[in-house]
Amino acid sequence: MPPLPTYTQQPWIETYSEIIDVRSPSEFAEDHLPGAINLPVLDDAERAEVGTIYEQVNPFNARKIGAALVAKNISQHLVQHFADKEKNYHPLVYCWRGGQRSNSMASVLSQIGWRVTLLAGGYKTYRAYVRQQLEDLPKKFTYQVMCGLTGSGKTYILRQMCKRGAQVLDLESLANHRGSLLGEEWQGKASPQPSQKYFESLLLQQLQSFNLEQPVWVESESLKIGSIYLPQSLWEKMKQASCVEIQLPITARVEFLLQTYSHLVNYPDILKAKLEKLKFRYGWQKLNEWYQWIDAGKWELFIEDILQFHYDPTYRKSIQRHFSNVERVLSIPDLCDRSVDQLLDYVCSNTYTIA
Repeated sequence: MPPLPTYTQQPWIETYSEIIDVRSPSEFAEDHLPGAINLPVLDDAERAEVGTIYEQVNPFNARKIGAALVAKNISQHLVQHFADKEKNYHPLVYCWRGGQRSNSMASVLSQIGWRVTLLAGGYKTYRAYVRQQLEDLPKKFTYQVMCGLTGSGKTYILRQMCKRGAQVLDLESLANHRGSLLGEEWQGKASPQPSQKYFESLLLQQLQSFNLEQPVWVESESLKIGSIYLPQSLWEKMKQASCVEIQLPITARVEFLLQTYSHLVNYPDILKAKLEKLKFRYGWQKLNEWYQWIDAGKWELFIEDILQFHYDPTYRKSIQRHFSNVERVLSIPDLCDRSVDQLLDYVCSNTYTIA
């Protein structure tokens, strides 16, 4: 007799052949269990159709139509995805609340003979776990914050530290944003940020990979990175942390920013549209001055001026308010490999294991 599906409320304590999210693609895109694949039993249009019939006609008709669509989609998954799975295949299956969608998939897979585990309570169980973990786990680490004016290469230096084995929490990478007005990531076109929920899933996954006995390095971010908010527990711990400030000559900062934000040089109209958001603070006279330098290709002049006029004063106020515990100030002439390596030799040799 085929095995019946079993249930778990703690899927993170066991290993599965695959984690299968049977929700619609839009639900999956908003957030999902780390490592999960999306095999929807109803796509977005089908789910909307069934929901409309349920509300406007009657639940019985909706269930009939829904069952036909679910059967069709599971059949396609059996042919396209499950055909080569071995007898010892053991998936975890979940939907929104652990209801009909995941049970439909699990019943079919169990009838074939596979050992299937269902997530009791579905995605909502996982989401409650993430919220609780992000309330508690960030408090257990000791943090080292890297500060420095815009263009000081903080993110670049931290990523080089990571290559040396330091524990680095790269919040800008997780949020897919550089944390400023012009910080939107660019890969041929604007690269969207993850949803708040998926960011939190990624953040928890990163924190759970860290050693509690080693410090965690993090950049002096704001509470909000683009459209993403940091968990309050992490933000409070960051503000209490000791800081290392990187100082770099402004000419070196300008050179580094020209390389880092080359996409805005290539798309000046997008740059000017973003700068227009500063009109209420500085007025049209200053914006027109920046626009003239952009149109004339005077990039060094524009970057140096916007640093001194906007970014540096804003950053200094933020640092004084949130990251005033600066224990070390480290000056380097530029961000060439030799300068960064010398900096890292010093920083890494002075990073201590937590007793």
